[in-house]
Amino acid sequence: MRAFVFPGQGSQSVGMGKALADASPAARELFQEVDDALSFNLFRLMAEGPEDQLTLTENAQPAIMANAIATLRVMQREGGFSIAQKGDYVAGHSLGEYSALCAAEALDAGTTARLLRLRGQAMQAAVPVGEGAMAALLGADIAKAQALADAAAQGEVCAVANDNDPSQVVISGHKAAIDRAVAMVKEHGIKRGILLPVSAPFHCELMQPAADAMAQALAEVALVAPLLPVYANVLAAPIAEPDEIKLRLVEQVTGRVRWRESVAAMWDAGVTEFVEIGGKVLTPMIKRIAPDATVRSIVTMDDIEAALGAL
Repeated sequence: MRAFVFPGQGSQSVGMGKALADASPAARELFQEVDDALSFNLFRLMAEGPEDQLTLTENAQPAIMANAIATLRVMQREGGFSIAQKGDYVAGHSLGEYSALCAAEALDAGTTARLLRLRGQAMQAAVPVGEGAMAALLGADIAKAQALADAAAQGEVCAVANDNDPSQVVISGHKAAIDRAVAMVKEHGIKRGILLPVSAPFHCELMQPAADAMAQALAEVALVAPLLPVYANVLAAPIAEPDEIKLRLVEQVTGRVRWRESVAAMWDAGVTEFVEIGGKVLTPMIKRIAPDATVRSIVTMDDIEAALGAL
């Protein structure tokens, strides 16, 4: 069994998508579709920067999705690839769940881009800059991370935001609480705490205004059943019913990204091969969760050609 997975924020870089667009009319068409949907030249920003603008949440989120879906579009148009025939599940890390739903044709690319731009804007607006923070805890499992978050909260929000793999957990919340947590890592048997260069504290209760905005937006969107079940971040379980998908996307804004549990659940369900489309971020995590899994990343035209021959 095979799962196709899609990366989240932090996987963006200036130049992303350019080689694909240079090589493939299918990629150029997808990037144009996204630009038209946003009434904004996102592809130029992806290809040329500047980096500080690409890194803005409202730009990074649709850009990462567009890059992944362009990669898939090239595989479909030029290699006759079918995700429904070649896969059993899709999943994505945070915003990657939207990419996964687009890949499985629950949403079209233009709608997905608009939702992600709104999601980025709403997440940024939910908490004034400087009031929130996130930190990666290296050498921490979920139990150690939770104990640290509880100890550092002291009446403020300090929550486990991303359970990425057995050795990396991300916490999110009020800046003072996150700073306390980073200062306390050694007391909790954690190797290191590193503040992340993000503009808002994602996946914690401070994001409730953004969740409300997404609930309103998703209520107005035509979302159909995906070609393949999607492993929902907040459940670490597969879902396919459109109304439930919308509900879980809203919960995901404030909820924990249960990536480690999702991969472990897919492995337990019989998935032995994980294919990351549009990035090389998730495959190392997957190998730490399921060491015996086969992993593949598809980013370049060479990757696409190799994958079309192998999948």
